[in-house]
Amino acid sequence: QVQLVESGGGLVQAGKSLRLSCAASGLIFAIEPMAWYRQAPGSESEFVARISSAGITNYADSVKGRFTISRDNAKNTVYLQMNSLEPEDTAVYYCHTFSSALARDVWGQGTQVTVFS
Repeated sequence: QVQLVESGGGLVQAGKSLRLSCAASGLIFAIEPMAWYRQAPGSESEFVARISSAGITNYADSVKGRFTISRDNAKNTVYLQMNSLEPEDTAVYYCHTFSSALARDVWGQGTQVTVFS
């Protein structure tokens, strides 16, 4: 069973940092691209960052320079380091991959990030 489990969300003051983690199981983690998305209340889901199996990264313009995505293949875990957080970053953050074996999208349950000013 393929599973993604996020952790690390919370309530934080603007300007501070958080690090999200996403632990994967049931897939060959090292070969899969991993991504983070977020959804704010009343808004559509929004792409945040992506990292390929080779470690190539790309980011949404809104987080570029503040967020860093990374992966640890030995731990089957992808991270999202979020610095200089802004109230506009408040959302539920979801981990995502496309499983090559299952040929379908896989999503985590989400972790809430709330930034107050």
